[in-house]
Amino acid sequence: MVFYRKDQESQQLTDEERRKKRMKWTIGITAFVIFQVVQALFFILVIMKFKSPKFRVGEFDIQSLNVGTQTSPSFDVTFVAPIRIKNTNWGPFKYDATTVNFIYGGVQVGEVAIPKSKANFKSTKKIDANVTLNSTNLPSSSTLGSELSSGVVTLNSQAELKGKVTVMFMFKKNKTSQMNCTMAIDVPTKALKSLSCK
Repeated sequence: MVFYRKDQESQQLTDEERRKKRMKWTIGITAFVIFQVVQALFFILVIMKFKSPKFRVGEFDIQSLNVGTQTSPSFDVTFVAPIRIKNTNWGPFKYDATTVNFIYGGVQVGEVAIPKSKANFKSTKKIDANVTLNSTNLPSSSTLGSELSSGVVTLNSQAELKGKVTVMFMFKKNKTSQMNCTMAIDVPTKALKSLSCK
């Protein structure tokens, strides 16, 4: 029986092959570390970045509008206000009940209750609220008469929405959203002329 003895050099990797192998390992480990760092940064800067949801009144159609005269100014208006709570977080926003106040010239002319609920992650909670406003509480010195003669009545909606954002079922943070919208109602056409929210 004949045994072939392999040459010692053929049994061992050459220096060049060993260097290439070490380079592959180094590149692989470096790529893995970079991937982990990018994942961690994405998690911290995107997933864990808590933002206050946007709390707004959307555009609406006037259902009814009755106004007085310049000498005896008054108004009664009804509409369905589309309240929107836009949650851009990666977790649900659970909020407490609140009240949206409608104001004319610094005086409250109506309100609508928003019940306790939640806005799911990356979604918009939609609430259609029936609103009735009237000028009964306005002082006689208000500017309503001049606004009625100009044909435009300007109202504000204000509210504060408090709640908590929860990410990955364990990370929680309290957040407060403010509503501050200004709406102009065109009296002759009985329609919403403009709406802006801060």
